[in-house]
Amino acid sequence: MAIVLQILFIASLGFAVWLFAKNIMQIRRNILLGKEEDLTDNKPLRWKNLLLLAFGQKKMFRNPLVAVMHFVIYAGFIIINAEVLEIILDGILGTHRLFFPFLGSFYTFLINFFEILAVGVIAVCVIFLVRRNIIKLKRFISKDLNGWPRSDANYILITEIILMTLFLTMNSTDRALQIQGSEHYHNTGNFIFSGMIAPIFSGMSESSLIIFERSCWWLHIIGILAFLNYLPYSKHLHIMLAFPNAWYAKLEVQGKIDNMQNVQNEVKYMMQPELAPAGDAPPQKFGAKDIFDLSWKSLLDAYSCTECGRCSAACPANLTGKLLSPRKIMMDTRDRLHEVGKNINTNGEFKPDGKQLLNDYITTEELRACTTCNACVEECPVSISPLDIIIELRRSLIMEDSNAPQEWNAMYNSIENNFAPWKFSPDDRDKWVEEVK
Repeated sequence: MAIVLQILFIASLGFAVWLFAKNIMQIRRNILLGKEEDLTDNKPLRWKNLLLLAFGQKKMFRNPLVAVMHFVIYAGFIIINAEVLEIILDGILGTHRLFFPFLGSFYTFLINFFEILAVGVIAVCVIFLVRRNIIKLKRFISKDLNGWPRSDANYILITEIILMTLFLTMNSTDRALQIQGSEHYHNTGNFIFSGMIAPIFSGMSESSLIIFERSCWWLHIIGILAFLNYLPYSKHLHIMLAFPNAWYAKLEVQGKIDNMQNVQNEVKYMMQPELAPAGDAPPQKFGAKDIFDLSWKSLLDAYSCTECGRCSAACPANLTGKLLSPRKIMMDTRDRLHEVGKNINTNGEFKPDGKQLLNDYITTEELRACTTCNACVEECPVSISPLDIIIELRRSLIMEDSNAPQEWNAMYNSIENNFAPWKFSPDDRDKWVEEVK
């Protein structure tokens, strides 16, 4: 029987790892559909961003109470899953608490630490469920989250509660079996929480306890493997992508907007025709209409979005009731990426589907509402820039489609003809000074 369970475990583990790797490779492929962008400079500063923003969650601590609660979930989930290594090795080798003979009392200390974190994770997940579903904080009841996104957040919190409960119950029944002197169950000593729960199971027979403990063990590890394969379909993919996203964050001064080289070239060739390339140059493309026209970093941003809504909560356009929501910009970009990815999976390559990010997902009204104030970029805890996507889509609207409000067109004409936004010729611009004299 033991060998059958080992084979079953190895097969389950292998399938879960294969499926996860397959989905992650598809996400990587989707991200690389974007245009090239070199973000490998200044590695010391990138390491600093990685440590402070991703590991240290620096921006989260602008609200210390929420930051501490989020850090408990983050640390708990990451650190407790170090215990998964032992579970996996036990499952493959057919052993039980493989590390205990080597670590001794330190092993008990580690499990006690894991249990404290597990209880903390359960408590914080309950608080977050209350914040989302009972207190209903404004940024969690936004129409951006209608449907699957709102359910996704709740499913994750509930799953974490279940996994931590299974972990504590597994340890409690394990300790009850130790007390009964059951074979193969090492006497690890009391664990801080499961040791208090273990007496509840003292009336159960050894065989019943073993079934209970093994059931919790299997449900715990299968739950973790299922969660692993749920990540690629969930906003909680940021658990993984927050780290590369922080590393590849743009290092320029906030508010700096990249010039368009092809526009600069047009001006240069107009002023100095002799520099223009010989022959008919291919038509230049300005801005972005679809995900293929965005940089790969913007597509990584879309997959890294936590849907926390801090960007939209800080957006002045959103606060004044306009249609723009930076969170929705990122969610729409990710939705389009998913659809393009399915198209490629079906056809082997992308076949035009009559849709594009601009207009079919993100509207002109949303784009025009943006003030480019950078509040969304400043607030994002994982270094996402909705503004980069907005600017590229607006460039396409104006430079490709000539789609701009009349007020903007008047300003553009004045800048082109008068070198200033006002309808005064350069010769007349200083006449008001004469009136002052």
